[in-house]
Amino acid sequence: MTPPLRVLVVDDDFMVARVHRKFVERVPGFEVVAEARSGEAALAAVREHRPDLVLLDIYLPDMTGLEVLRSLRAQADPVDVLVVSAARDLETVQEAFRGGAVQYLIKPFTAEVMRERLTEFARRRRSVQAAATQGDGEMAQREVDALFGGQRAARPGGADLPKGLTVQTLQLVARALKEQGAAEQPTLSAAECAEQVGLARVSVRRYLEHLAETGRAEVGLRYGQAGRPERRYRWLG
Repeated sequence: MTPPLRVLVVDDDFMVARVHRKFVERVPGFEVVAEARSGEAALAAVREHRPDLVLLDIYLPDMTGLEVLRSLRAQADPVDVLVVSAARDLETVQEAFRGGAVQYLIKPFTAEVMRERLTEFARRRRSVQAAATQGDGEMAQREVDALFGGQRAARPGGADLPKGLTVQTLQLVARALKEQGAAEQPTLSAAECAEQVGLARVSVRRYLEHLAETGRAEVGLRYGQAGRPERRYRWLG
């Protein structure tokens, strides 16, 4: 029987940490081995418990989650990190990806969203482990594509993104639109989406239009009492 993947939950808020613990423990194949309330405690817990995955908040009392991430990357025994934070500014998100975070979840989120991210994480680990135990340990392109499946999924049909667009930001915009689809009002305007992801409306509009052009979203017009109709976007997947 395959042992469960071991998770460390890092959050300075006791109640939030417990909620995230419950989310993780609902997913088959995962177990929470410890919780930490600060950056230093997180680093110590990684050394002690050797988790497979760290759920890492950005706002910690002694250092930022990004500093924790950099410290973890400098260690001899690497650990995967899934950032879980209310921080949604572009600089923080980009720095997390540059630092090697496997995913970035913006609080608050549902148990189902956590389940999706953990399931994807487990799939990628299996891909790496399969390559390590079969053949000469090298990976074919299709195996690499499977490993980086989250990024390929952001490019419908495998097409390159238009100049000036990035995969990471496209994933943020797509995620906001997808999560809005479960709400009573399943559409977003560019301004509303920009507020959710913490980016400029003009930039977000380009990503929304790209999603519509590639068939992952649809656009509808809402007419007001005056002025131009408002373009509203709905996730199609």
